[in-house]
Amino acid sequence: MRWLLSLLLLVETAVAGSFTIDQVMSAPFASSPVAAPVGSTVAWLIDEQGCRNIWVASAPDWKARKVTNFNEDDGQEIAELAWAPDGKSLFFARGGDFENGGDNPNPAMSPQKPDQSVWVVVLDGSAAKKLTEGHAPAVSPTGDLIAFLRNGQIFSMTPAGQNVASLVTQKDSAYGLEWSPDGAMLAFTSNRKEHGLTGVYTPATKSLEYLDPSVDTDSSPVWSPDSKQIAFIRIPALSRVLPFGPKREGEPWSIRISDAKSGKGREVFRADRGAGSVFHQVVADRQIIWTGDGGLVFPWEKTGWCHLYRVPAAGGTAVELTPGEGIVEYVGVSPDRKAVVYSSNIGDIDRRHLWMLTSGGPKEITNGEGIESAPTPTADHSALVYLASSYNEKVHAMARTERNETKPLAPETIPAEFPARFLVKPQSVLITAADGMEIHGQLFLPSGAKSGERHPALIFFHGGSRRQMLLGYNHMYYYSNAYSMNQYLANHGYVVLSVNYRSGIGYGLNFREALQYGATGASEFNDVLGAGLYLKARPDVDSKRIGVWGGSYGGYLTALALARASDLFAAGVDFHGVHDWNLEFPGAVPGYDAKAREQAEKVAFESSPMAYMKAWKSPVLLIQGDDDRNVTFLQTIRLAEALRRQNVYFEQLIFPNEIHDFLLERDWVKAYQATADFFSRKLVTARPTEVSR
Repeated sequence: MRWLLSLLLLVETAVAGSFTIDQVMSAPFASSPVAAPVGSTVAWLIDEQGCRNIWVASAPDWKARKVTNFNEDDGQEIAELAWAPDGKSLFFARGGDFENGGDNPNPAMSPQKPDQSVWVVVLDGSAAKKLTEGHAPAVSPTGDLIAFLRNGQIFSMTPAGQNVASLVTQKDSAYGLEWSPDGAMLAFTSNRKEHGLTGVYTPATKSLEYLDPSVDTDSSPVWSPDSKQIAFIRIPALSRVLPFGPKREGEPWSIRISDAKSGKGREVFRADRGAGSVFHQVVADRQIIWTGDGGLVFPWEKTGWCHLYRVPAAGGTAVELTPGEGIVEYVGVSPDRKAVVYSSNIGDIDRRHLWMLTSGGPKEITNGEGIESAPTPTADHSALVYLASSYNEKVHAMARTERNETKPLAPETIPAEFPARFLVKPQSVLITAADGMEIHGQLFLPSGAKSGERHPALIFFHGGSRRQMLLGYNHMYYYSNAYSMNQYLANHGYVVLSVNYRSGIGYGLNFREALQYGATGASEFNDVLGAGLYLKARPDVDSKRIGVWGGSYGGYLTALALARASDLFAAGVDFHGVHDWNLEFPGAVPGYDAKAREQAEKVAFESSPMAYMKAWKSPVLLIQGDDDRNVTFLQTIRLAEALRRQNVYFEQLIFPNEIHDFLLERDWVKAYQATADFFSRKLVTARPTEVSR
């Protein structure tokens, strides 16, 4: 019956030129490419309407094949892929909340609650096998031992899942397991809450050493090629910092190198004071690359842009490797540490393209209207696998060969009902915030709109806030879904403006660390107001029918818009937003400084939607999962109570057992269908005053 439904939907789309939420959400989403340690094989994940599986492909034909067979939208994610040294099998974790840890969520409400387990799949066609409870498998280079985490502690087992044993039991939790190249030692980061340590465990002697311990936070350990030393990031202790406030400078961070056996350490790099003194990471398996020629490559914001630098392991002056105006984001390195590739928006501020570091400097690999990320060189250097998207192509895997020929991987997974030819190309626009700051956005115009027509309009705010929406499908799952929804809304007659407000990424350090942002003053409201006034002034927008929607931090800005400017914004949909900053970080300012705590809490509340409830008049739809681990469910409860007291109309859609980034595809579809229905009733066919339900 599914094929018949798809055929009917395809006919409907072709005839009408419009499409459904199911159709625009139907294309698969690719992520997490990982190169095998030998040869040309690369594995990655594909999510097909909630069915998550591992795919692999190799030179020379690059024909993709699925090696796991999970065929239900059951909310069980796959992550943490780890190759065996011979490239013939893959270890991975399945189930659980990989962002926040803790209890394994059960959004599908299975009678037997699923666990988080380590699995293995051999690439000979045999079925994947569950090995043991845990996650984060790390395979020894010798191939005879698998280290993994269970409840924050370090365990080991054989590749067959036998002889499960505890290796390290310590205070709090461990993460970032890293075997030495010779397989003799295991490094890890020990999270001590107030500080962090780098530990080294030696299985042969069952000995544990903490490297150069301090009151600071150490992280991102990386081994030297000869297995004798470890480099790591050290971030100075800072106990009195308020979350969601600007951090433009601080006590400078550093890179240290320690002897793996004695633990004795030395400093090889220290950031300058001022710009870049606060560490900002890139998206990568490791924040430091120890190259084969004795250098350390690492990210630094010295120029106000997050770029890559190199310093000799012996110490010396750091040299910038990636000059230009733009950020370095995803960084990949070949298994032999000889090739470093990265994605950046240098030269194309609202997209991402791929670059490679060469002896002659950075070389651009891709350009144009596409978006590329997650570059992954193969072990034999025969190809580069990466993730690609465009305005009408969802994120998918691509292979680029030595001859610069490109080939999409697994194109057969794109269903016929995906309405690629009906998606509109968003326009890059600049808007002026209420305080004069220049803000970037993407404008989606209804296809086939006639001159002189006035349309209802919607503003979308992303979450994070450390995110950036692009001129095409985003490489993050949550925002890929949001982009699909914006396309659907434009297809159904709305003018849609997606706003990259201050405190987001992509536009430099000072934009990201905007003064008085978030809990320290809500300066982003200037961008909210500027976006609303921009739409109001457009001749193709009905100024009485402007709505707003967003999730997480975008839900916060949605609620702020409705609370502070109900005369401008006629309706809103708030996905799991923050409504009172003080609920998110109670006690963030130490209790011994009562005056400082009182002032911080006062400013935080005044930066919250709850401080302006008396002015809130516009109707709103509230959406949240009640197992949310990012934003407490109490945020929605408190807002609902306040709206009732104000007699403001609201609706609610609550997903039992669902987390922040919904795990079930059908929950995303249901939430977006409810959003579309709400805006249709409030902005297109508004009814008389209603009572909250």
